[in-house]
Amino acid sequence: MEKTSQAQKNMNTQSQGKQLTGVVVSNKMKDTVVVEVSRFVKHPKYGKFISHDKKFKAHDAGNTKSIGDTVIIEECAPISKDKHFRII
Repeated sequence: MEKTSQAQKNMNTQSQGKQLTGVVVSNKMKDTVVVEVSRFVKHPKYGKFISHDKKFKAHDAGNTKSIGDTVIIEECAPISKDKHFRII
């Protein structure tokens, strides 16, 4: 009986994966949006702050988001070849 309660505790405390905030830049695919995530990092040698952008495909059931919306995406199990995030 203790083993099942320990397993339930582990399931409840599992992390959900990375959460990133970005802007929707494309919603032309079915149930998928492209989200651009920007990071502001310091150059290692020169010290200047630079903006790094990266695009992620995220699952959006029902195509509820439109271009320009700010969304939070969460890492999940792979849904397709390129899609491994979902919109929260």
